[in-house]
Formats: sequence, C-alpha cells, structure tokens
Amino acid sequence: MNLASPRTAGKSRRHALPPCSRLGPHCQRLPVILRVGSLDEGPTSLDHEATWLLGHTAHIAFGELWEGDGDLYLDATLHVPCRYLQTHGGHARCAAHGFAGRAPAATPPPVQPRRLGGNRFLVVDAMRTAIRDLRPPRGALPVLNGDAGGGGDGGGADNPCAVAPCRTADNVRGAACCRDLQVEIMCTRRQTRLEALVRARQSPYLCKVTRPGDYSIEAELISACAYLADDGIACALHGRSRGDGRPAKPDLCSDWPPKGKGLHPGCVFGPTRRTR
Repeated sequence: MNLASPRTAGKSRRHALPPCSRLGPHCQRLPVILRVGSLDEGPTSLDHEATWLLGHTAHIAFGELWEGDGDLYLDATLHVPCRYLQTHGGHARCAAHGFAGRAPAATPPPVQPRRLGGNRFLVVDAMRTAIRDLRPPRGALPVLNGDAGGGGDGGGADNPCAVAPCRTADNVRGAACCRDLQVEIMCTRRQTRLEALVRARQSPYLCKVTRPGDYSIEAELISACAYLADDGIACALHGRSRGDGRPAKPDLCSDWPPKGKGLHPGCVFGPTRRTR
C-alpha cells in the first residue's frame, strides 16, 4: 500500500519533515502523553473526561493515568502510520528521506475491552481505571421534540442517530461522533521531532494538528469508541448509573449538537437542504 508519493514529500511542505535517520517503530506508531484535564475540575468531571477518552480504543493503546503539575495525564500510543511510509509486502521505503529496508511491524492496538459482559464495564472512577457493575438502562435514548434537522426515520425513533447517514472522513458510515475525537498531546515547542512526527501521521486518521500554546498540540483522531453496542450505533453506557448515582455515560456524550449545526456529513442535526 502506497501511503505517500515522493513528489508530495518535498521541501514545499508547510511544516518540517521528521528528522528521522532510519525506518523504525515510529513509522507505524507513536508514544505520547495525553492531557485529560485540570485537577481543579474535580474527580467527578475528570472521571467523565477520562472514561470518554479511554473509550476510543480503535487506533489508540492506552496506558496509565497519572497526576502532575495540577493536571491529569494519560500515557498512550497512537497506532497511526506515517504518511511517508510506503510498504510492499515485507519491504518498506520512506518517501521523505529515501530509507529502505524491512517494513516496520504494523502491530494493531492491543485488545482493550470496555464492555466486560453483563453489567460489568471498565470505566474511570476516582481518576483511576476500575471495573464496575453498572445498573442496566432504564430507558432508551431520549426522544427529541420536533424535527431533528432533516434526518431521522420519520417514525419517532428514540435514537435519531440510529439511521443517520453520517460518516467520518475515512468514509465509514454511522456513529460518526462516537468514532472520532480531539486530543491534547503534550509537546513543548522544543520537542520539534515529536511535533514533526505527529504532523506526519496519515490523514484522516490523525489530522488538523494545531498548536494553541507552548506546551501542547491538539489533533483530531479517528478511533472508534469501545462502548458502542453490538449494532455499532447505540451506547452501551446509556442510561446506566454508577453506585453513587452518577451517570455512567460521559456527560459530554449526552449533549445533542445544536440544531442545524451537524458535525459530520449526513448528521441528522445538520442544516436541511431547501428545495427550489
């Protein structure tokens, strides 16, 4: 599979090429530190944020949560190859620097189950991962009042997203909001190699990299959530509660997009097309 053309790997790139000296594991995956949030937000909020983040296992291998300098962090490995890596059988070539040799191993992320059977789930509790028995749902997704913005099945379905033709940038259809995410990667301005490696990942699986400050960069990732039910649409945490009564589902997942502001192509909340 050819992921990049030598013609596009020239010096006209806006950002510097990664200063690599050989083919290696960095061609296929990249260890990083992700920021979850400030400790000032409190454990309740951070439990929601961390549970949401650790759910997106499709292209991210998650390590340990830890605290430092007033923030909650998470070790992770991004399993997204470099855009300059060209592979053919067991051989590889770097389209940016011309290195050639044996293809670096393309190991997928390890299995990271979040639904453990029955009412058992792996979530974040008190800012640490834990297995919890979560009470079963008391009802389906809430019915929206009025038109959801031109989508839906027209039959008053509980979940307006169930039949939505939404898709992420890799053209996979369904549950687009549950298959991509934005992350904050700890990377100072002096860590030029790390930033270049992040910016060189294959799009659209990692894209839209920006630097909002001196200590971190932000990026958008496609990595499906492991809390999705077997149908790939419904959330297995929806309606469930923790032992202390808190919702098990991350709070940011319970907010519908503003009407007319769909986030992905085909979103039922997106603007309706006017017919002439």
